[in-house]
Amino acid sequence: MRLHLKISIGVMTALLGVLSVSPAMASPQIAKANKCFECHSIDKRIIGPTIREISDKYKDQAGAESRLADKVRKGSVGVWGTTPMQAYPDMPQKDIEAVVRWMLDR
Repeated sequence: MRLHLKISIGVMTALLGVLSVSPAMASPQIAKANKCFECHSIDKRIIGPTIREISDKYKDQAGAESRLADKVRKGSVGVWGTTPMQAYPDMPQKDIEAVVRWMLDR
């Protein structure tokens, strides 16, 4: 009986750990699935600015999350040079917000 109880508690603890993963933990996977890493990386310039550069520029600005989400949704050009960032109008808003929050936390 004690063994079953210990196993049950262990399984429940593991399940709670999996279920409590924050959306930010999944954000790199969301970014990868939406091809963000084709132009951006954490700390090496590819085509666009690095995620650290974006975070450093915007993290302390009021309204940065919604402005960046808007740039992802509609595309952007001119902030980091002349190469345009494509728009992602079909990306779910909750995914855009999760990726932007993750980026700003870097």
